[in-house]
Amino acid sequence: MTDDLSQFLASRPVSAERPLLGLTVLLVEDSRFASEAVRLLCLRSGARIRRADCLRSAHRHLATYRPGVVIIDMGLPDGSGADLIRRIKQAGPGAPAVLGLSGDPGMEGEALAAGADAFMPKPLESLAMFQQAVLAVLPEADRPAGLRVVNDEMVSPDPLALRDDLSHVAEVLAGAQDSDALGYVAHFLTGIARSSHDDDLESAAKRLNGANPPSSADLTRLSGLLQDRLAAASGF
Repeated sequence: MTDDLSQFLASRPVSAERPLLGLTVLLVEDSRFASEAVRLLCLRSGARIRRADCLRSAHRHLATYRPGVVIIDMGLPDGSGADLIRRIKQAGPGAPAVLGLSGDPGMEGEALAAGADAFMPKPLESLAMFQQAVLAVLPEADRPAGLRVVNDEMVSPDPLALRDDLSHVAEVLAGAQDSDALGYVAHFLTGIARSSHDDDLESAAKRLNGANPPSSADLTRLSGLLQDRLAAASGF
């Protein structure tokens, strides 16, 4: 999309088709594939989006501007998204609305306990569900009046972003030396797998978060799956 067209679309008034026009969304998410999905959803809804890929970057963003909504992945490379949720909500009534995000639906309780206004499970694909979730956490005065057209469009992120995510997590897995690193890999991979509808990869990722430490066979199988997916993605 050209800059001129982007400026033209951004100048249009709030409408039933673009109910989030004027809203700034800060996405705190380390997955490029998931971030691309949210970018497309925001674009089609009229919202502006900024992205932070870790807690440190998110703190820098929040120190310089106040978004209307913050969407926070629960597992980040430098800590838990729950910590950021708590910190934002400690600001009191003036704090932005916060949505927790994860490929693991079981993280909903942790997000809400930390103070999140709502939780969204991955994958994020449905425009209607995204708009509904964001509008529901906005103050009544910030929601568009009147009837809203429910758009059943589904977004499809760029497969190159998925390849980048797979490459990143393969490198992290190769150097993982402790349970914290494996826990991060499990969370990241579960989100990728759910977003790309890859049941085999999701099953292998979940084995990293089992009651017992993963066996060498589990790690070897997961590494092999990642290499297979990377080989398949190299054609894009």
